[in-house]
Amino acid sequence: MATVKMLRDYAHCRAGDKGDISNICVIAYTKEDFEVIRMFLTPEIIKRQFMVIAKGPVERYELPQLNALNFVLHDSLNGGVTKSLALDIHGKTYSSALLMLPVTAKDRGQGA
Repeated sequence: MATVKMLRDYAHCRAGDKGDISNICVIAYTKEDFEVIRMFLTPEIIKRQFMVIAKGPVERYELPQLNALNFVLHDSLNGGVTKSLALDIHGKTYSSALLMLPVTAKDRGQGA
C-alpha cells in the first residue's frame, strides 16, 4: 500500500493579501521537491482546493531561482480586509489549508 504524501512533505507556504486578492507562495524544500510541486500544483488544482473562497481567476507564477510557485487568487477575501466580516480577513490560514493537499504518485508524474 502506497503512502500518501501531503504537500507539506514537499514545501512550506506563506499567504498574503492586497485588497480582495490573496496570494499563496509555495516554497519547496529542495530542487527535487520543486519539480514535484511544479508538475502537480496548477491553477486548476488551487481553484478546486479553494472553490468556496476563490470566486475569481487563479494565476500561477514560477520562481525557479527560489524553488517557489506564487498563486494569486482574485476575488477571494470577501471584499477585502476593510470590508469583510470573515474570521480570517487576511487569508493567512489559506496556506495551512493548501499544505493538507494530498500529492499521490500519479500526481507526481510517476504513474499509478
